[in-house]
Amino acid sequence: MANLVNIEAVSKAYGTRALLDGVSLGIAEGDRIGVVGRNGGGKSTLVRLLAKAEEPDRGRVTHTGSVHVNVVGQHDELDPTATIREQVLSGMAEHEWAGQAHVRDVLTGLLGGINAPAFSNGLDTVVAPLSGGERRRIALAKALLEPDDTDRLLLLDEPTNHLDVEAIAWLASHLKSRRSALLVVTHDRWFLDEVCSQTWEVTRGEVHAYEGGYSAYVLARAERARVASADWDRKQNLLRKELAWLRRGAPARTSKPKFRIEAANALIAAEPPPRDDAELMRFATARLGRTVYEFEDVTYRVGVTETGTGTGIEIGTGPDGAPSGALGRTPSHTSGRTLLDHVTWQLAPGERLGLVGVNGSGKTSLLRLLTGAVVPDSGKVVTGVTAKPALLAQEITEIPATKRVREAVEEVRSEVDLGKGRTLTGSQLLDRFGFTGEKQWTPVGDLSGGERRRLQVLRLLMAEPNVLLLDEPTNDLDIDTLTALEDLLDSWPGSMIVVSHDRYFLERTTDRIAALLGDGKLRMLPGGVDQYLQRRAEILVTTQAQAAQITRSAQAQAAHATRSAQTAHSMQTTQAAQTTQTAQSGSAAASGLADRPASSSRDQRAAQKEMARIERQLDKISARESDLHDRMAQAAADYAEVGRLDAELRDLSAERDRLEEQWLALAE
Repeated sequence: MANLVNIEAVSKAYGTRALLDGVSLGIAEGDRIGVVGRNGGGKSTLVRLLAKAEEPDRGRVTHTGSVHVNVVGQHDELDPTATIREQVLSGMAEHEWAGQAHVRDVLTGLLGGINAPAFSNGLDTVVAPLSGGERRRIALAKALLEPDDTDRLLLLDEPTNHLDVEAIAWLASHLKSRRSALLVVTHDRWFLDEVCSQTWEVTRGEVHAYEGGYSAYVLARAERARVASADWDRKQNLLRKELAWLRRGAPARTSKPKFRIEAANALIAAEPPPRDDAELMRFATARLGRTVYEFEDVTYRVGVTETGTGTGIEIGTGPDGAPSGALGRTPSHTSGRTLLDHVTWQLAPGERLGLVGVNGSGKTSLLRLLTGAVVPDSGKVVTGVTAKPALLAQEITEIPATKRVREAVEEVRSEVDLGKGRTLTGSQLLDRFGFTGEKQWTPVGDLSGGERRRLQVLRLLMAEPNVLLLDEPTNDLDIDTLTALEDLLDSWPGSMIVVSHDRYFLERTTDRIAALLGDGKLRMLPGGVDQYLQRRAEILVTTQAQAAQITRSAQAQAAHATRSAQTAHSMQTTQAAQTTQTAQSGSAAASGLADRPASSSRDQRAAQKEMARIERQLDKISARESDLHDRMAQAAADYAEVGRLDAELRDLSAERDRLEEQWLALAE
């Protein structure tokens, strides 16, 4: 199989920092490659070199003569003055693209439907005012609608950023079905395992290639580290723990492990489960008592008026045991869209809950209700007296730019208690999170966005809260940092809620999954993320069936109104003709001119009777179509039944079209 792109002895440096040093690799037809590595290690640089968007300092990058490379980077190149229709559909007429199944699939998967209902003006929405996440979806849709041929290469840099769990699952399924080669930079480990057949690790100026997805990469890296690393003992523990979790039941992996089972089993033979749940529960109950948080018939709306603000990190309780942010607050919203509708729920001591849901369903609002940043419109939020919450918000908390990294951590606390007599100093914790040696004395102002996010997490953990509320904690964190965070959370005693689109992190750090499906209810899902995706698919089928029913009903009413108007006009014409015929009959006889036979009026009456009969049939068809739409909504989970009902619906539609054409012919 021929290579589409080759890089030969390529080196690239910025200033004195060498990101790539003498790298030689190739991408062949049909390859699906995942790229991993630390933030700032050269992953995005590698993508730009492969696309020839940048030139190497040394070496060369070659494309075969026919290859076409398409890139979706972290910063899109959309025309801000253009509409979504112009950017994604490239000026195609609606009748051209609406009949193409792959176009409808991409629009539905990324934009919420073929008319982009998630955007204010649908496909005619202008790009300029859109958020980064919305622009990312548009850029992805544009790239995925390019021709899918074996001589094409798709380069994606962090494509899952800003996507929810549902969209990520759709994107993984879509990419697996494509023929073109793929290289994707991502920290989403579930996505890597689901999509990729090779993994490239960018580290210390080199690119190491591994066969298989993330699971295979973990094993191979463990073996390489054992041979080459001087600090193998520390790394071995983390890698063993992750391998043990992957082999003992990580969802979506147990049925098809992509690494050598014998080697993995030998490496993890003596490795215990990542968490001692019973011990953690006892410790958490001792720290938190019997009550952590309770919702009692809580309703919360997003409306016109909003009071109160949240902060990046919220720690501590007020004198009544409620978070200090709740004191003196009045309800934030009095009208508008309902996010939570009479919800009763409690968070138990030591419980680790993952929260998923569509964008805008109220996940962040639920966390803000718990901290007291906002209060419900009705109902009550009860906070345990000993609860000491800490919220990791999506926004990065500002720290003075001149403050050193180590100072920023130690001003919160000099050491952190991990339980069972184990403690870590601020310096040790920084080292575990990638701030080694002189990096601990770097001014905060010189840190990258990912490094600032790491520092935010560290400051949060140093405060020793007993309730963690994590809102998209994996944003901007690389895989090594995520692994270190997961290891730390394994021994952390307390209650925890994680809101994340990172399926791997959710499954790795939590024990239960709850969902907000957009109807104001909070549902526990014993089947985890898979059950959530199934419920969302059922809702989508039901919504589409209801929308189709509304459209059909409107069309039927319009057609009935048109027929009624034409029938009335036909009757008026007939009566006028009969009056004229009577008035002219005498003069016609006198002049000797014979009028047309009276049979013409009989023909008109017969036509009117036939039109009335057709109208009754059309009414019956409309009623039958409405019944079929209801049955499709009820059978949303039974795809075979939905297919059978849809076939019957198409037959009825064809019969309706035939009768309407017959009716129009009679009306002329």
